[in-house]
Order: sequence, then structure tokens, then C-alpha cells
Amino acid sequence: QVQLVESGGGLVQPGGSLRLSCAASGFTSENYGIGWFRQAPGKEREGVACISRRSGGSAGIYYANSVKGRFTISRDNAKNTVYLQMNSLKPEDTAVYYCARGSFSGTSSDYNLYDYWGQGTQVTVSS
Repeated sequence: QVQLVESGGGLVQPGGSLRLSCAASGFTSENYGIGWFRQAPGKEREGVACISRRSGGSAGIYYANSVKGRFTISRDNAKNTVYLQMNSLKPEDTAVYYCARGSFSGTSSDYNLYDYWGQGTQVTVSS
């Protein structure tokens, strides 16, 4: 049974940091692309970051322009977990964050290409 479970969300002040975790089960996450998305109230779901399945010795990575230089996506294959390190957080980063599995090559911010989703974790950036 494929499952993705997010954790690590919470309330943080502007300029602070959080690390989100996406624990995968029922499949080997390094064989799939894993994307992080977010959705704020009244807004469309936005692709934040994606790490591709391993091809050769490396994996491709995508970041939305809005988070480039502040967020870092990474994998721990031994733990079957993908992380999203979020630094220099801003109030506009407030949203529910989801991770999702993609069965495609490369990276993508198109949520229609992802087949399994976690339940989401709330991130609130506020003073």
C-alpha cells in the first residue's frame, strides 16, 4: 500500500526555518520523482520543489522561483524519506504543504502528473 506522510509543519516567525519530512512506504522513493506542493486558502496548488528519480549518479531538482535560494529538497534513501528544508520563511509561504509521488522522468511542477499524495502539513509564518 503506497503511503506518503508529511510532518514538520508548524508556526514560525518570519525569517525562521522549518524542515518538512515526507516519509514514504509501500514503494522505494528513490525510484520515483517526489514533489512538494503547497496550497494557501483561495489559491491554486503550487509546485514548490521536485527531486527526480535517480538516473545514473544524480537526480534532477526543480524549485519554483518564489522559493529558489531559500528552500532545499533532499533525500535520505536509507529512511525512504524526502525532506524540504525551508529557510528565510516569509508570511507568503503560509500554506498547507503536500508531498506527492510522480512516475515520470525528470522533474515537474504539474500536480496532474503525480499519482499519490500525502495528507498535508500546515505551515504558518507569522509574528
